[in-house]
Amino acid sequence: MGTATGIDEDERARELIEAEKKAVALFEEVLRRGLVAPGRTEKQVSDDVRDLGAELFGTDKHWHKRVVRAGENTLRPYQDNPPDRVIADDDIVFLDFGPIFEAWEADVGRTFVLGDDPHKHRLAADLEEVFDAGRAFFEAHPDVTAAQLYAEMCALAQARGWEFGGWHSGHLVGEFPHEHIDTERVHSYITGANDLVMRTVDASGRRAHWILEVHLVDRERGIGGFCEQLLSLRH
Repeated sequence: MGTATGIDEDERARELIEAEKKAVALFEEVLRRGLVAPGRTEKQVSDDVRDLGAELFGTDKHWHKRVVRAGENTLRPYQDNPPDRVIADDDIVFLDFGPIFEAWEADVGRTFVLGDDPHKHRLAADLEEVFDAGRAFFEAHPDVTAAQLYAEMCALAQARGWEFGGWHSGHLVGEFPHEHIDTERVHSYITGANDLVMRTVDASGRRAHWILEVHLVDRERGIGGFCEQLLSLRH
C-alpha cells in the first residue's frame, strides 16, 4: 500500500478525487456486467464487487464494511447488519463501498432500480437532486456547520416526500487509515450534534474533506435509496 506522508494539500485533494474516479468506474462496471440482478444474494453481489475491484484496480481492501441492501433492507442504516437477502425482480438495491486505492480512501454509494415501479424510480432520481441541493447549500455558506447542513438535508428530503434515513449525512474522508470514526466522535460526522464549522482542519492538521450521504426512505412502502460521494471536492 502507498503512503500519503509529505504530500501537500493540492496533491492530497487530487489523490482523493482520483480515488473517487476509480470507485465510480467500479460502479459503472458493476452495472455493465449486470452484477446486481434478481436471484442473487446481497453477499454474492458484495463479494463480486470486491473481486472486481481487485481485477480492475488491484485492490481488495475497504476501509469500512461493504454494504449491499435490497428491498426492505434498504430501510436499514449502515450500522445495522440485516440478514442476507435474495434480490427480487422488482427490487430497489443500493451499494455502499469504501475501497482503498493505494493510500487513499474513496466512499461511493449508488442505487439501482430493477423493474418499472415509478415510485422506486422517483426515489432514485430524488437521491441525486437532494445530493446536488445539499452540495449547493454547502458551497453557498462558507461558514456552514455540520449541524446546519444535516438539518438542510433532512428538510430537502421532507420537501420531496421522503424521510431522511440516517442520524448523519456524511463524514470526514482522507488517507487510510484516517482518524477513527465512531458514534462517540460526532465531530467526524455531518450530524445534528456537530456544531463545528465544516471548513476546518482535521485532527492531523490537514484540510478537512467530507463525504455527503443521502439516505431517503419510505417506511410505508418499505423501500429506501442511498447515494454518497465527495462533497468538498469535485471531479
